[in-house]
Amino acid sequence: MKELLKKLRKYEIQIRKAINSQMQGDFHSIFKGTGLEFDDVRPYQYGDDIRTIDWNVSAKGHGTFVKTFREEKEQTIFFILDVSASQFIGTPGKTKFDIAKEICGVLALSGTKESSQVGLICYSDEREKFIKPKKGMAQAYEIIANLERLQPRSIKTNLNKAITFALNSIKRRSVIIMISDFIDEGYQHHLKSLARKHDLVMIQVSDRRETQLPKLGIIPVLDKESNKTLWVNSSFGDFRENLVSHHFARQKELTDFSRKHQINFISLSTEEEYVPKLLRLFKVRNKSVKSV
Repeated sequence: MKELLKKLRKYEIQIRKAINSQMQGDFHSIFKGTGLEFDDVRPYQYGDDIRTIDWNVSAKGHGTFVKTFREEKEQTIFFILDVSASQFIGTPGKTKFDIAKEICGVLALSGTKESSQVGLICYSDEREKFIKPKKGMAQAYEIIANLERLQPRSIKTNLNKAITFALNSIKRRSVIIMISDFIDEGYQHHLKSLARKHDLVMIQVSDRRETQLPKLGIIPVLDKESNKTLWVNSSFGDFRENLVSHHFARQKELTDFSRKHQINFISLSTEEEYVPKLLRLFKVRNKSVKSV
């Protein structure tokens, strides 16, 4: 646990330093800028978005007025972590779940330092852990400790249930950071609803073992979520090519879906350093803040 916290603090400092230098001191948190609250009204000006017109005030006959908004001082951040059996693929200490825990820990520490409330939802095909959002560093440590101790009861995946639970339980508009391999079907409709209601960030974590099977002839492959052993011919025909094409097709589908519904999306592998990709995510979101 001490080693993990030391590692997370190192990454957190690295991220903060890099962003501060890249933004020439104009640092906007990844957790801020998308939560807006009503501030006041002012007269309509040419070029204003007509969706911001306050029709109730304008109906009084003194002209057309638009609503103005201000950035909320505090944000609520929820992490949704997929903890099904497929998340435990990878080398010891570098499984998809290990990487997900680290990312969650780094961002939880960063979020609480920005005075955000931070909460956690862990899901397989049932709710495995739910921590209500709170402020303070103690909350970040609570989340990290719970993830270290977590032993999921179920090995199956149901992203639809996880998203539905989030839709029903998170009432206030929040930053939702969903970390999964997104290997499931039929969840896109509810995911779209989640993106409309909240500020959604999707982080896909994969491992090379899912696509880079060596040519070893007929081999046993364990399906972690059904706990069944399947025998496949890894040298036969285009078996390995189909694995790769299916993986990248799913990744492209997620990328296209995210772009269409204005969701921040990054995909990373357990073998690569995730900090550079998190930094790029900061930069993308900071640009969107400046355009608000």
